[in-house]
Amino acid sequence: MRRVKRALPLVAAVLALGVPLSGCGNESGARGGDDVSAGASSGVGSGRQEEQGREKEQEKGKGKGKGEDQEMDMQEAAERADAMLDAVLKGIDPDVRWAHGPTTTRACGVTRRRAVMTVVSPERRQTFLDRAETFWRKNDYRIKAVNKDDTFPAVYAVTRSGFGVSVSFRGKGQAFLEADTPCVKESKVAAPASEPNGPAYEGVYPLPRPDVRSDFWSGEGEGEGEGEGEGE
Repeated sequence: MRRVKRALPLVAAVLALGVPLSGCGNESGARGGDDVSAGASSGVGSGRQEEQGREKEQEKGKGKGKGEDQEMDMQEAAERADAMLDAVLKGIDPDVRWAHGPTTTRACGVTRRRAVMTVVSPERRQTFLDRAETFWRKNDYRIKAVNKDDTFPAVYAVTRSGFGVSVSFRGKGQAFLEADTPCVKESKVAAPASEPNGPAYEGVYPLPRPDVRSDFWSGEGEGEGEGEGEGE
């Protein structure tokens, strides 16, 4: 009985010391592990968030460049369309007489028009289109379609910013140029500011048929070189 009584206090002492020690070891190990994993995940997570934030800012920066045309209003777009028509007419040599056609507006876009008042003979119509197409290609326009019809040929092009432009032959062999704007902010649209190189025909619609003759464009020569000689 005495041995049992002596053993009991020893076991109780060992248990009393061992349980807290093992418990502390487990808690510190578990918490330590939790702290490490939480710190690692927290670091990775914050890094990813920062990276995603930078990517979003970069996307915003890219978007600003692409959205410049979207900030344009209808008047500004119409002015750009006028400049495009002025440029292609200057690129057609010998020059032709032209007048403004009607301006039309739609929900968010504008169409500007020019009518050629120089007589372009059937033999010269394809040459006229070829020179417009050559000018557009040199200026990074994309040729969208070409109509090789003998009577009503046409060529259509588009810019990177979404402006469409065309030259087409219609009734009585008259050439027409059109420029369509992309969808832009709604605004009032003024009449074109550029001056035609002939009669303005203000308030006249429909416009007269071509009545100006050109040694080159109205000629019937078979070769382009021969026609240029006549024009000179």
